[in-house]
Amino acid sequence: MAKLPHLLVAISAHGYGHISQIAPIVHRLRQLRPALHLTVMADIPRDVLAQYFDAPWDHRATASDIGMVMTSALDVQAQASAAAYREFHKNWNQKIAHAAHTLQSLDPTLLLVNAPYLPLAAAARAGIPAVALSSLNWADMYQHYCGEHPEAADIHAQILAAYNSAAGFLRLTPGMPMNNLSRRHIIGPVARVGKERRAEMLQRLALHNKERVVLVSLGGITTHINRERWPSVPGIRWLVPEAWKPYPPDEVAMESLDMPFQDLMRSGHGFVGKPGYGAFCEAACNGIPVLYVKRGHWPEEPYLIEWLQQHGRCLEIGREELKQGALGNALERLFALPEKPRVTPTGIEAAADFLVQWL
Repeated sequence: MAKLPHLLVAISAHGYGHISQIAPIVHRLRQLRPALHLTVMADIPRDVLAQYFDAPWDHRATASDIGMVMTSALDVQAQASAAAYREFHKNWNQKIAHAAHTLQSLDPTLLLVNAPYLPLAAAARAGIPAVALSSLNWADMYQHYCGEHPEAADIHAQILAAYNSAAGFLRLTPGMPMNNLSRRHIIGPVARVGKERRAEMLQRLALHNKERVVLVSLGGITTHINRERWPSVPGIRWLVPEAWKPYPPDEVAMESLDMPFQDLMRSGHGFVGKPGYGAFCEAACNGIPVLYVKRGHWPEEPYLIEWLQQHGRCLEIGREELKQGALGNALERLFALPEKPRVTPTGIEAAADFLVQWL
């Protein structure tokens, strides 16, 4: 009896953007290979992953990369990140050997990562086909924030070698250039496209057609914004994460509507957040305009902003504007921008076509 194809997906826990990049592609692969056995390896709660992956799937709550050490969704701690990488790369060959043993026990047909590199090095050691996909890679990020440290050249070389051991690196659009990856393949954007449910949303919030619903989210990294003193903006109802403890009557928890996030993006009138791949691509593909606050030194950021300026509607706001909730004028200018055609997430099919050959 032929062995069922087994896809092992390893995902960085650095926010939720990495999940939003890989999940639509996995969904398409399962349409192409209905018998596909899926295992998700990520140090992310299962209930969060379940918002992105349809059952059935196995979960291994394993961390396989560092990402960057953050104090909030906007601020990187470069020195702490460098120390974390020093510790992570101690006894590097032994780490690879241990990870290779784990992969062999799981016996996947294909390893797909976004964008941990240790599993790629382990897959090369174990002889397991492996592919990476992402809009960024940790080699470039590490070099940007930690490149001045004496150990940086060796650590960067180890990360880069791991990425270059993969059968391919599918660089999503928009994304960092990644010219140092030997098997880079540039593909189109990837995003979840929601259902238009605006009338239902307005009805459930008891709003009339002239009132607007604006989503506010900074992604999966815990960040506190004190909105208790935000001024009321006439005609605006804010949808915020439940963990932010919404302040009525202007704010409502997103979760209370019991709609997938992509449906909220498709049905809302605006989005406030930071430049992140998942948020920016889902905004452009669902046709929702964006107010964004820069992280400042995040090297992926300029490519995301340039792309959204070209393909969507967006305006920058300052951190102080976000902190004070002084968003009324910015929203008026945002809503006045001319609409653009929704972007088609062509990267989903391109990635599936590349990956299905191993399954």
